[in-house]
Amino acid sequence: MTAFSAIHEEHESDKEDFTPGVEPQPTWCPGCGDFAVLKALKGAMPELGRSPEEVMLVTGIGCSGKLSSYFESYGYHSIHGRALPVARASKLANPGLEVIAAGGDGDGYGIGGNHFMHTARENHDMTYIVFNNEIFGLTKGQTSPTSPKGHKSKTQPSGSAKDPVRPLTLSLASGASYIARTAATNPRQAQEIIAEAVEHDGFAHVDFLTQCPTWNKDAKEYVPYTDVQDEYDFDRTDRREAADMMYEAETKLHEGEVLTGRFYRDEQRPSYGQEKRSTGEMPEDHLAERYFEDDPEFERVADHLIDRHK
Repeated sequence: MTAFSAIHEEHESDKEDFTPGVEPQPTWCPGCGDFAVLKALKGAMPELGRSPEEVMLVTGIGCSGKLSSYFESYGYHSIHGRALPVARASKLANPGLEVIAAGGDGDGYGIGGNHFMHTARENHDMTYIVFNNEIFGLTKGQTSPTSPKGHKSKTQPSGSAKDPVRPLTLSLASGASYIARTAATNPRQAQEIIAEAVEHDGFAHVDFLTQCPTWNKDAKEYVPYTDVQDEYDFDRTDRREAADMMYEAETKLHEGEVLTGRFYRDEQRPSYGQEKRSTGEMPEDHLAERYFEDDPEFERVADHLIDRHK
């Protein structure tokens, strides 16, 4: 028996199992799209047969960072833009965990943009949910990387002179193997997409449109929305066709039409962990589990380094 025996055991769970007893009620503003992310995440976990003991949720700074306080699982509240490095380390140390990282558009596409690009490039097996409300909400309404050109805010009172980041296109160019966009106004699709993303073996990026009724009234509620799988004919396993569809969706968003759905999926590419284990650079068993065995052998990296330089 080890500390990891709960992982992958057969059991039934309910979405209420993921409601913490300490802080069960979120304190987001009324009408905030973040509530929809929490609801979709709670609904997706039982659907996949996961229990709180099998999930690690890493969050950044911002309104979205509170997600780990309202979701019962292993959790880590990291600093601004650094959720992905912590999530990557968690997955590499314990591949049996379902690792989910979450943060806002400023956190993920701005301050942590370098980590986003390289985590996608390396195809780490995790899900990254980005709360995209086109504004810095927690710090009271500054222009973010996804704010549209001309958007007026405290930091750009005359209107932003910069074109917004195209997160779907950036994700594809960086190397993510699953890319989707959903919206708080489409809860059924949101839960389905999060479940697919968690189940995917590789880096799954979900751009989640979450309206901010307090600091970004220009974005309204991201309606009406159109599911690209219903209205467009493209092959989401083909990078070129996916890229064209993403560009259209990112262009139309600021023209008043919201295109959501699954944009890209690569099932053939191995994850970073699989690559490392195939070359023998990573052990098959969980790194942390070694220290819970009856007769552990502590392998200190420092000792190897010291021996190498003697």
